[in-house]
Amino acid sequence: MSSKYLIFLGCAIPYRVSSYEISARKVLAKLGVELVEMPEFNCCGLPLDPVSHEMMLILAARNLALAEQRGLNIMALCPGCAGTLKKVNKILKEDKALREQINGHLKEAGLEFKGTVTTKHLMQVLIEDVGLEKIKSAVVKPLTTLKVAEHNGCHILRPKEYIGFDDPEDPQTLKTLIEATGATCLDYMDETECCGAPSVGVSDKVALQLARDKLNHVKMVDAQALITICPFCHIMYDTNELRIEKMFNEAYGIPILHYPQLLGLAMGMSPDELAFNELRVNASKLLTQVTEGAK
Repeated sequence: MSSKYLIFLGCAIPYRVSSYEISARKVLAKLGVELVEMPEFNCCGLPLDPVSHEMMLILAARNLALAEQRGLNIMALCPGCAGTLKKVNKILKEDKALREQINGHLKEAGLEFKGTVTTKHLMQVLIEDVGLEKIKSAVVKPLTTLKVAEHNGCHILRPKEYIGFDDPEDPQTLKTLIEATGATCLDYMDETECCGAPSVGVSDKVALQLARDKLNHVKMVDAQALITICPFCHIMYDTNELRIEKMFNEAYGIPILHYPQLLGLAMGMSPDELAFNELRVNASKLLTQVTEGAK
């Protein structure tokens, strides 16, 4: 049974991490998930929350109201976007006075929030709608020679009262999805720690130290790649790994892959189809191993 979602791209992905969008669209199409474009969307609102909570609510509610007009649920690739839309949806559905206040603003644009749609992150769609068995049956080149590590990031799991998906202290979904490709998902120290990206605006040094700690822990278990499901986590590692190597005199050589890139390889897609050429950290060694392992 196929699923149909409005795809919410957010701000960062189209401009900075198109490899995530490209690979996600490829695997979802093969898995029977129909994506409908949402060209009228605006920012999810998350970056504005510290400045104006009301503006954050308005922006998120506008996206939700647009989806309601189309009669379709939303799928977001970014955990921050998914989390914000989930949070605002729940808050406005439960608070009538606040809902009326926000709808007062939306009315000017001919919109009204009613609370009739839901939002899911890509990972949630894969595990809940597509299902593990269908994913496994789509794997034609099991990645049995690969040993990788996963990085969930913060927003995909927290705050639990709004996200309601997986266990923030001991998340299993991404590991399960990774292992569905045939790859081994390794445990490592401080797996649930932040990548450091939210600290960039305050202290570049602190942010890079956090990313360095994570890369050190991943290296300690001999992981051949780090798998992400968040555009900002991906940027933090993929963009900064070479920089961290120079700054701290480290040597990693750990490619940072979007989960759909890993899954796409297992589904028999080529690196070019999955936009591997956009990765900053060279993944040729890993790709050679995958190719040789499939023989």
